[in-house]
Amino acid sequence: MATSRSEAPNGGGVFPQRRPFDRVLIANRGEIALRIIRACRELGIETVAVYSDADVAARHVRAADVAVRLGPAPPSESYLRADAIVEAALATGAQAIHPGYGFLAERADFAEAVEEAGLVFVGPSHRAIASLGDKLAARRTATAAGVPVVPGTLEPAPIDRPDQVAEIVAAAESVGYPLLVKAAAGGGGRGMRRVTSALELPAALASGSAEASAAFGAGAVYLEREILPARHIEVQLLGDRTGRVIALGERDCSLQRRHQKLLEEAPAPGLTPDQRRELHAMAVALAEAGGLTNAATCEFLHDPTGRSWFLEVNTRLQVEHGVTELVTGVDIVQEQFWLAAGAPLSDRALAAAERAAEPGWHAIEVRLSAEDPARAFAPAPGRVGRWVMPEGPGVRVDTAVEPGDRIPPDYDPLVAKLLVQAADRPAAIARLRRALDETEIDGIQTTLPFHRQVARDPSFAAAEISTGWVEEHWDGPAARVEAALLALRAAALADHEAPADPSAGNGHVPDADWRTAGRADAVDRWPQR
Repeated sequence: MATSRSEAPNGGGVFPQRRPFDRVLIANRGEIALRIIRACRELGIETVAVYSDADVAARHVRAADVAVRLGPAPPSESYLRADAIVEAALATGAQAIHPGYGFLAERADFAEAVEEAGLVFVGPSHRAIASLGDKLAARRTATAAGVPVVPGTLEPAPIDRPDQVAEIVAAAESVGYPLLVKAAAGGGGRGMRRVTSALELPAALASGSAEASAAFGAGAVYLEREILPARHIEVQLLGDRTGRVIALGERDCSLQRRHQKLLEEAPAPGLTPDQRRELHAMAVALAEAGGLTNAATCEFLHDPTGRSWFLEVNTRLQVEHGVTELVTGVDIVQEQFWLAAGAPLSDRALAAAERAAEPGWHAIEVRLSAEDPARAFAPAPGRVGRWVMPEGPGVRVDTAVEPGDRIPPDYDPLVAKLLVQAADRPAAIARLRRALDETEIDGIQTTLPFHRQVARDPSFAAAEISTGWVEEHWDGPAARVEAALLALRAAALADHEAPADPSAGNGHVPDADWRTAGRADAVDRWPQR
């Protein structure tokens, strides 16, 4: 293993004299596994893929140099089997393991097991994951570092101590309602409950803890004030083993539903260079205090007064890392490999950090998922038919899906990440509209109609966004349309007539045109093209 790298003669970036590792195992699947394999191929690193029975013919399996079966489709029997993954790495001669995101990526015990096996974990150390990945520990670290945190508790709620009910109720009153019960471990909204009064608190604590325990193996929960309206902004961080940490800029992830991100963009619109510098400095201070190495993100809530509050740290590569790559020109995955091998931060990354407060590009990513936005984004697994992804200037698609692939119900429904890059935000939105219009997907329902609506919404174009945007601009209208459809069906039944679709005869569904786009079967399946 070698860690040296030097600058290209023309100053165009980092040119590795030798590869950071000879062989790496990717402990993930789908598009992120393929993304990591491509980074390895450019660095001259051989790759080992792992797969479940559901992925035996998957694209990431075919792209790797070696592939190892883990077990049946359920994640608990395959991609979450830390012992089998470490064993596969040792058996195939891999020197390092990249966890991607999700699955085992933020498990401190997995990172420690990798390190104890004599392998390199491509990500923060297990100590950093433990100190920053646990939300309560991160909140305490942020407080000690002078970084303002979202008001709330700093210790686990005593859910199993009936004698301390009065204490937790008093703490909730101090935090203020409405508040959130949140899991100390994990993310994605699992274990989270909204509480509007003391009467709701006991049940929210119990159910939130139970869900957190089932999802993350840890039931600790805490209280946090709900800040509304707010924007969700995260800072991309990189750190090397010398203790140096840099911010590559920030991303706005406010468009989300049930705490699941649907669209991300960089830079965050509306911030001044000074606001960006302040935000980046807070993120770096927290990361330094937590001993961060490799890649992570520091997440904040940005309130209407312009103040930012620390929310949490994600000690892994983010789904949306690509938008930062398009804005900065830094390959974050390749940086991860060099940092894991002990190399210092590259000149390219350092230069990108210097100009992060005044970026010269804008990038937007939408997550195309096998979900039905007409039915509360319910999962919609199935077999892909026609599959046409957009092309052209400033367009990037990260996917592992091919026509005829089956989208299994066992895993995250993400099927593709569509990213666009342009000189400024208006141009990026125009490019996004064009790219979405070129996209064709058949056979499965996806979130494509939702993203087309967002790309044409005047409030999104004006950057009038918050974490409540989807609820206000999509869920509300969707509920009205659903009520209208139910009323029409009830009237049809009353008249003993059942038209084939809501637009049959001279009928019209109020506010429905933006959802149906002329498809006769739109009630049952949204148009993909």
